[in-house]
Amino acid sequence: MNDKDHSYFMRLAIEEAKKAGESLEVPIGAVIVQNGKVIASAHNLRERDQTAIAHAELLAIDAACKKTGTWRLENATLYVTLEPCAMCSGAIILSRIDKVVYGASDPKGGCAGTFMNLLQDDRFNHQSEVIAGIMEDECGSLLTNFFKELRLRKKENKKIQ
Repeated sequence: MNDKDHSYFMRLAIEEAKKAGESLEVPIGAVIVQNGKVIASAHNLRERDQTAIAHAELLAIDAACKKTGTWRLENATLYVTLEPCAMCSGAIILSRIDKVVYGASDPKGGCAGTFMNLLQDDRFNHQSEVIAGIMEDECGSLLTNFFKELRLRKKENKKIQ
C-alpha cells in the first residue's frame, strides 16, 4: 500500500475518533483492514462503559476476531489515530496483526516506537511492521482540541460553583 491508501484508511479512523469526541470520550479511532477491506472499526468507550480496557484498538480487534471467526488477524493492518499503548500493543501482538499504521505519536505511553517499542521487540514470537505519522497533524489536533475544550469546561464549571 502507498501513502494515499494509508491516508484513505486513516481518514476512516479519524471519523471513528470524532464519534468518540462527540460523546466526550478521548477521540481515538481505529480501523482494521484485511485484503483491502475494512473488517472492523471502533472508537474509545472508556467513559461510557467505565472500563479501562475500552480502547479503540481493543474494541476493533475484538470485532475483527468475531467477524473473521478467528483470533489470528494475519494479513491485517490496524489504522489508529494515536500510537498504541502497552495494553493495546500486547493485544496487537497476540492477535498477530501484521502492520500498524498510526497518526500521532504518544511520548508518554506510545509503545510502537516513541516511549518504547513492544510491537517490534524480537523477544516476542510476533512482530508488527509500524508506519508512523500518517495524517499526524490531523490526528494530533483532534486530541489537542479535545483536551483544550475539556479544560475550558472544567474551568467554567468551577466559576459557576
